[in-house]
Amino acid sequence: MSERPPISPRSPRAALEPEQVPPPPKRSDRARNPFVIVGNAIFTILIILMIGAGATYYYGKQTLESPGPLQEDKIVNIPARAGKRDIADVLSREGVINVNPWVFIGSVFALKASSDLKPGEYSFQKNASLRDVIATIVDGKVVQHAITIPEGLTSEQIVTRLSDNDIFTGSVREIPREGTLLPETYKFPRGTTRDQVIQRLQQAQKRVLAEIWERRNIDSPLKSPDQLVTLASIVEKETGRADERSRVAAVFVNRLRQRMKLQSDPTIIYGLVGGKGTLGRPIKRSEITQPSPYNTYVIDGLPPGPIANPGRASLEATANPARTRDLFFVADGTGGHAFTETYDQHAKNVAKLRASEKQIQNDTVEPADDPAPAAAVPGAADTNPTAATPPKPTNQKKPPRSGRQGAAQQTTSPPVVQR
Repeated sequence: MSERPPISPRSPRAALEPEQVPPPPKRSDRARNPFVIVGNAIFTILIILMIGAGATYYYGKQTLESPGPLQEDKIVNIPARAGKRDIADVLSREGVINVNPWVFIGSVFALKASSDLKPGEYSFQKNASLRDVIATIVDGKVVQHAITIPEGLTSEQIVTRLSDNDIFTGSVREIPREGTLLPETYKFPRGTTRDQVIQRLQQAQKRVLAEIWERRNIDSPLKSPDQLVTLASIVEKETGRADERSRVAAVFVNRLRQRMKLQSDPTIIYGLVGGKGTLGRPIKRSEITQPSPYNTYVIDGLPPGPIANPGRASLEATANPARTRDLFFVADGTGGHAFTETYDQHAKNVAKLRASEKQIQNDTVEPADDPAPAAAVPGAADTNPTAATPPKPTNQKKPPRSGRQGAAQQTTSPPVVQR
């Protein structure tokens, strides 16, 4: 039987204290390995980076795709040679974006669009997100401005219109040759040079003219595309009604076939003012017989070139005129014209129109209580072209001396105006 060691009485506090503190466990050799230490550090850093990347991705996605501050669609011009910071400043100033410029720059880099930002005028949609804004600039879909060139303008008048339009830049070095520009509606971005506009109008005219010339009536007396443009310019200036163009063209084509003078008033005006296009007053009687390369009351056949830039419709009508025998036409008082084959019929239409105009004048003008007697003014210029006496038409009865009987006689008041 073993003997127990005697129990030494201790105080309660001493009884609670351990007799000997155990030594700490030894650190394993593996934990002390430097590769393990480095690996743990790397793993910790990766975890931190992943958390940071996730937070950045979430913030970036929210920034890119959140609705922007624009309350309505807006057009903003990004100037040429603008850097990313400049673009950010412009967009912020115009209220397109509401983020820090560096956030915009960072977004551009994130979308890999650093070298794809293009200058120009852009339309940004209402509440466009930052991603949409950057995509719009990268795509380069700039605003296209519609520019309408009316039919019948001279080249000088067209250049003046382009010079007055502030969406274009530069100046036109030389007035284009008459009849080489196609009147139509075009679309151009802001900043297009005026020379580029002229080149596009010329290219369009060449293309359209070639197409129409291929489809022309082979029996036409017109021998070249240039002659087609010249006659089409006269047709353009004689009527603005679509339903009359082919018939007006037929009158002039029939006159060319019969070797009659064309006798078109707009050619007189062009001979007087050239590319300015507008006379600003009625044609004088003396100007009807005044020699000019463009005065078709004096010359035979076509003038030396176009008197304006005809549109597609007038070119089509001139290339394929109506099949009629008409040789004359005169205004009918309703905005159109009355067409006839013989001079006698034409004279009756002229008389009818004058009677109608006289009746309208009597109905609208009250006579004075004491009319002053008419006074002759020797040497005064007569500005009434209907008082002229032109050469008689070929194979037609001699016209009376009371009026000018051209192919396209205008007897409305004022007698002749630029259309």
